[in-house]
Amino acid sequence: MSDHSSRHPDPARVRALTGHKIALLMESDFYEPEIFYYKQRFAEEGAELHLLTRLWGQPQLTFRGHEYQVPMDVNESFEGMSDEALREFSAIIVPSGIVSDRLRYSEDVSQLPPATEFMRRAFAEPTILKGIICHGMWLMAPVPELIRGRRVTAHNNLHGDVINMGGIYVDADVVGDGDLITARNGGQAAHFARAIIDRLAARQPALAAA
Repeated sequence: MSDHSSRHPDPARVRALTGHKIALLMESDFYEPEIFYYKQRFAEEGAELHLLTRLWGQPQLTFRGHEYQVPMDVNESFEGMSDEALREFSAIIVPSGIVSDRLRYSEDVSQLPPATEFMRRAFAEPTILKGIICHGMWLMAPVPELIRGRRVTAHNNLHGDVINMGGIYVDADVVGDGDLITARNGGQAAHFARAIIDRLAARQPALAAA
């Protein structure tokens, strides 16, 4: 008889992230394997994963993936989020793909893009773990002071961007620097998620386990 235990985790086991909320920024041209992995992996550890975007006044938007054009519905926005609501999140992730390039659009170039402003607020909260993977670093280009002096990695194509922002580029797949975890590319999503899980699991949960 085959053993299916690896495919059906024991529901009684301790979930490392029970009580934690994780935000994942979303837009079109996301990397499907990465996003699907997060949705499954963080749920396995008991975390709530919230997909956030700029809704442009709509109740819901449907985005499509970059590789297979898989649709993904998003109905939560980071715009207008109160400080109290922001602090409910244990981690905020900027994924790979073209998500950050789409989110860094601003109608007024004298103003920060709303998604970048959201990240600026998150960086001001040391209790929130920030995770940026691959081309997600694009979103931080308008606020280089937040990366300056930090040990980070990013997609090889963004090496120059990291240097121009004053970051300390580390040639590694996953790099931790205090409340910031970065990863080289979407193919490292599992290692990136593992680093986030381990970091959050070392903290006291935001809510008591049910």
